[in-house]
Amino acid sequence: MFGPSKATRDAEFTAFVASAQQPLLRMAYALTGEAEAARDLVQEALTKTYVAWGRIRSDEAMAYTRRIIVNQRIDTWRKTRKETVTGTLPDTAVDSREGVADRRDALVRALAALPEQQRKVVVLRHYADMSEAHVADTLGISRGAVKSAASRGLAALRQHASSTEEGLLR
Repeated sequence: MFGPSKATRDAEFTAFVASAQQPLLRMAYALTGEAEAARDLVQEALTKTYVAWGRIRSDEAMAYTRRIIVNQRIDTWRKTRKETVTGTLPDTAVDSREGVADRRDALVRALAALPEQQRKVVVLRHYADMSEAHVADTLGISRGAVKSAASRGLAALRQHASSTEEGLLR
C-alpha cells in the first residue's frame, strides 16, 4: 500500500549509481568534451533522478537519467549557441606514448566541430549505443532525421580522421 521504505529506496538508488555512474560519465564526457563539465552534468542528473526515484521503474532508470543528461546538455548548447567552432586541428606528429589520449582528444574536438544535431545523434547512437528509435524518442525527432544526422555526422568524422591522419604522415 505504501511502497518500499525510504531505506529500501535509498539502497536501490545507491546500487543504481554504483552500476550506472561510469557509463553516464562516459556519455556526458562525449557530449561535453570536458571532464569537470561531465561530472557536473552527471551529478545534476543523478540528483534529479533521486528526487523522482519513487516514480521510476528500475528497468527505466538508466534511460531516464540519460534523458536528463541530454536535456541538460541541450539547454547548455542553446545558451551558448552563439559560439561557433571554426578552427581546424593543427597537423602535428603524435608521440606513440600519448597516441591513445591524443586520438581521444582529437575525436572529442571533431565531435565538437559537428553541427549540434549531428553531434547529439552520433553520441547517443554510437557512443551510448542507443537504437535509432530510442535516439529519435530521446531527441524528439523522426527516425529518418536520426538516420540522416548519423550518416552525415559519421561522414564528417571520417573526413576529419582521414585529413588528420594525412597530416600525421607528412
